[in-house]
Amino acid sequence: MITIIGRGHSGTRAISHTLYASGVYMGATLNPSGDLIPPEDMYDACRVFGQYVKWNGGLSWDFNQVLEMPIPDEFTELLNSYLQSVLEHRGTLKGWKIPETTLVYPWIVRLFPEMHYVFWIRNPRDCILGRHITDDISDFGIEHPQADDERHLRAISWKYQYDLVRATPKPAKWLEVRFEDFVLNQEATVQQLETFLEIPLARIIVRPEAVDRWKKDDGVNYYDFFEPAMREYNYVIPEDS
Repeated sequence: MITIIGRGHSGTRAISHTLYASGVYMGATLNPSGDLIPPEDMYDACRVFGQYVKWNGGLSWDFNQVLEMPIPDEFTELLNSYLQSVLEHRGTLKGWKIPETTLVYPWIVRLFPEMHYVFWIRNPRDCILGRHITDDISDFGIEHPQADDERHLRAISWKYQYDLVRATPKPAKWLEVRFEDFVLNQEATVQQLETFLEIPLARIIVRPEAVDRWKKDDGVNYYDFFEPAMREYNYVIPEDS
């Protein structure tokens, strides 16, 4: 099994479409973004998870409880309902993609320790340009500082999800892929994915203009708290440009 971890607008549809085109069963019904739908049970599962995350104030959250506590039956039932078509599929190549998986990633790892996890990364400056249902994490039960505006709210969501992924022990089968590399150096990146997944993959159409869209944006798209992650993934931050 395969799943994709990554915040909304990280370009995760590219890998979902690649897997689908390669014969990986991604669920009974997909939307144009390659998400398994309907999503409501996954949304409710995220809200169950959110009850156990403690906000420390500012941009700090305590994930100790979700990392150590028994997983509630309610969560497992909701997740199984959402994934029913995938779990019941008899084929050996299967998986799913929906950005909200990232919001419950610690419990997904514990329920599916042998699954292949692809962490899909994109410059946060591009990630916060468009609206996504996870922009306000309070909708999923996560407390957070007051945002100055919509862009700031999205940036807080990005920071929360990055911190949650980093706080979770990596599963045995884990690969990190930058969206920019997939677009600008597709062949080498797909070959890396093929080695990791141990299956041949299709090549989909990619558009270079999808990279660095923030350069044509007139709004605020950079926040100081992006810096550690941007340095980790070799994105240029303003003082470096």
